[in-house]
Amino acid sequence: MKTNNKSLSIIHYSLFICFLSLARPVAAQNEVKEQLVVPLSDASKPGNLRVGLINGSIHVVGYSGKDVVIDIVASPKRGRRDDDDDRPDRTANGMKRIATGFPLDVSAEEKNNTVNVNANTTRQTIDLTIKVPQRFSLKVSTINNGTIEVENVSGNLEVNNVNGYIHLTNVAGSAVATTVNGNVIASFKSIDSDTPMAFSTLNGNVDVTFPSSVKANSKLKSDRGDIYSDFDIDVDKNQPKVNRTSQSGMYQVKIEDWVYGKINGGGPEVMMKNMNGNIYIRKAK
Repeated sequence: MKTNNKSLSIIHYSLFICFLSLARPVAAQNEVKEQLVVPLSDASKPGNLRVGLINGSIHVVGYSGKDVVIDIVASPKRGRRDDDDDRPDRTANGMKRIATGFPLDVSAEEKNNTVNVNANTTRQTIDLTIKVPQRFSLKVSTINNGTIEVENVSGNLEVNNVNGYIHLTNVAGSAVATTVNGNVIASFKSIDSDTPMAFSTLNGNVDVTFPSSVKANSKLKSDRGDIYSDFDIDVDKNQPKVNRTSQSGMYQVKIEDWVYGKINGGGPEVMMKNMNGNIYIRKAK
């Protein structure tokens, strides 16, 4: 019952912030800044953070504290065309436009050391800076007008973006990082020796730095770029794999152009893929 009461108090607090934001003068049109502090059920154990945005950036920082601290910055202007307020609406026939306000609806719920952050808004950009204890796994994503940065966190990291870069700095554990438009850059201080990892983008570089002792089976593909590495990768020099399939009288021949290799004798698979950009596999110095 103690854990449930804690979760309920967090939810009520987040709704209170929402109503305060609605009460702010619309004419000011300034950034709205608020903060949520979320205690964990058991601060001695690792935690999990889950957060997804439609518009905005996410910056997660590992620190020595015990709570999850969420700093929220919301803007009514970013992500909209500069002339949105000035364009005439012909169907309004000269009527005066009434401002609809600047709602901010962000909530956080904690249960069994898992913190779910929800931002129920699409009309403005919300940037989140979230401090978490260093032993934390993440599942974070955004779509437009934002980037994702993670620093000093150890755990299983699942990071997805669409229109922006992904930067993972001084992290540990394992990572799956995917974006469409932007670079994927990651530096690891240590890795989980039993967990596969993947890094991919459509338009941008994939640039990953591993400890010199890393053991991995690499699977690499860059359609319109080059692949570089500090490691002495034992590349599989066999002929490309040819797959032949048939279905309902249709026949297909597909030749894989992946580059396979072993780093320090091999280990769990590390996949890196892009279309327009280079791939860099760096050895930490």
